Amino acid sequence: MSELISGTVANGLATITLSRPEAGNAMNWALVDSLFKTIERLSTTPGIRAFLIVAEGKNFCVGGDIRSFVGDPQPAAALGRLAKRLHEAQLLLAAHPAPVIVAAQGASAGAGLSLAASADILLAADDAQFSMAYAGIGLTGDGGATWFLPRLVGLRVAQEMAYLGRRLSAEEGLRLGLITRIVPFATLLEEARSLAAVLAQGPTKAFGEIKALFAGGDQRDLEQHLDMEADSMVAARSTQDAEEGIAAFLERRKPAFQGR
Repeated sequence: MSELISGTVANGLATITLSRPEAGNAMNWALVDSLFKTIERLSTTPGIRAFLIVAEGKNFCVGGDIRSFVGDPQPAAALGRLAKRLHEAQLLLAAHPAPVIVAAQGASAGAGLSLAASADILLAADDAQFSMAYAGIGLTGDGGATWFLPRLVGLRVAQEMAYLGRRLSAEEGLRLGLITRIVPFATLLEEARSLAAVLAQGPTKAFGEIKALFAGGDQRDLEQHLDMEADSMVAARSTQDAEEGIAAFLERRKPAFQGR
């Protein structure tokens, strides 16, 4: 537990909360290191079947805390260290079979946008806005922004966001494929927790296979991908959840998956 990042577990759902609302949850070293350590702990905790990332305050995350690097004697090295720590945290989530849900309100900029875009499911409040913001201060991008955005919104929109600072509203994000669903600000956390709880009761190993298929689909040719799909089906069919799901289907009842 940290004052900047909290991580709790209940009924298979791991909830990670960004808790620096007075600074828009801007990412300084303390916050990003705490995020990594929290995810590292949770990713090795048995029984985790879904992750939910939320943030306190009016903004999800306004990006990197540039002020924290102004006085550093080696600002470029400090920024690189921050980016690599964030990437380590993201890779742990990407490698885990459990789906990741993000609930974003207000501004998601820079690394905050990257973290939101990396989710398997992204719920956005009706006041949400998404921007890269890097080029405006002479920087490039981290957190996978230049990997996720072209895949989600298309290369041309991603280029406009990167070069010209285009900001997407929640409505635009939904239309372009960045976000999954728009939720009223007042009920964002409630709906995110409800959805995450549903996913936490799902077939976790099958979810992990699906994550892997989606993640590498554009890096394989069709034949390779079809082979991977067949292998994934075999792996999923060998799980207890598949046994339960098929039995429930035949018995016309709701399955009770255990994540095994």
